[in-house]
Amino acid sequence: MRNNPIDVLLFLLLKIVKFFDGRQTDLKYFDPEAVKNILVVSSTAIGDTLLSTPAIRSVRERYPQARIVAHFNIKNMELFENNPHIDEIIPYHGGYKKIFRTIMKFRKHKFDLALIFHGNEPQATPMAYLSGARFIVKVPNTSEYRFLLSNINQTLQWEDLTHGVEQRLKTAELAGCRISDKKMVLPIAKDGESAVNKFLENSGIRATDTIIGFQAGASTLSRMWFPDRFAELGRRLINSYPELKIIITGSPQEYEHCRKIADAIGEKTIVSAGKIPLKYIPALIKRFKALVTGDTGIMHIAVAVGTPVIALFAVADAKKSGPYYDMEKHIVIQKERTCEPCASKKCKHQTCMENISTDEVFDAISSYLKSEISNARY
Repeated sequence: MRNNPIDVLLFLLLKIVKFFDGRQTDLKYFDPEAVKNILVVSSTAIGDTLLSTPAIRSVRERYPQARIVAHFNIKNMELFENNPHIDEIIPYHGGYKKIFRTIMKFRKHKFDLALIFHGNEPQATPMAYLSGARFIVKVPNTSEYRFLLSNINQTLQWEDLTHGVEQRLKTAELAGCRISDKKMVLPIAKDGESAVNKFLENSGIRATDTIIGFQAGASTLSRMWFPDRFAELGRRLINSYPELKIIITGSPQEYEHCRKIADAIGEKTIVSAGKIPLKYIPALIKRFKALVTGDTGIMHIAVAVGTPVIALFAVADAKKSGPYYDMEKHIVIQKERTCEPCASKKCKHQTCMENISTDEVFDAISSYLKSEISNARY
């Protein structure tokens, strides 16, 4: 139970409301044929939402005539506006911001079913319940708000699940969905290629140039590789492969961080951070020959658009949040955590990432580039 007074009050009010809720909400009463309006919740980061897209596709395949409304984070929802399996997006503003307005929008849709694929508590489950949806499913279902769920009987914890994609698909299966495809869904924006081509041309990069991407930032310091190692890697790659160009990606807030790395590398390196709208990032990443990245949303974008990644993992477990398919394309460098218990996203240090050397990353990307060059000759 949480100590925040608002959280405590919300919990108690929901307990009372649920007690007087006369609807039969257990899954044994669930009739898929009666479903007309569906809410899907994946309201956290870019990567988390991308991992939800295979499950959302399975929902669309099971309920082709239903109206599917997504609840996505307002910071990244533009990435998903072209998703063919969604009819509408209602933004999540973070915490309790605009919660009453959001709930009112929810209730206009008269949802029959809500699937929580990924969301922060105490907002995700209470808001799904307050949307008016009769049936609500979520995996794992161990939070203090599980009494609001329709799958309350059999408990599943994070430890019982494998990859994030599978966790979300398990949720979809509870609603009668069959799994046909586990690949993520991320259509390229209609004008994305032309916008990226213009940016690259203005940056002195030709259509025939080979581009390697560096994603230098991450959502937490503990998942970031060191800027001096990115710089050393960049210099070594350009010295070994003079035809290469390097693009350093990142958010607008990461521009200066990326700029310092680019300056340390020198020639043939540009920064895209803050210069390209988020909705065009998939088109940019698709142009890369490969991407060097930590556990980031950009990594998942690369996997979704088919760009090979050299993924650097230490704090996180790549088996749960790394590349999940087309593994012949990707190289994962996984190191052990250096201390336990792990503070994970709350850790303020880069100690674990110290175990990933520049030599190791250079050798990994060199093996990939040599293979590509060899294949191109034949």
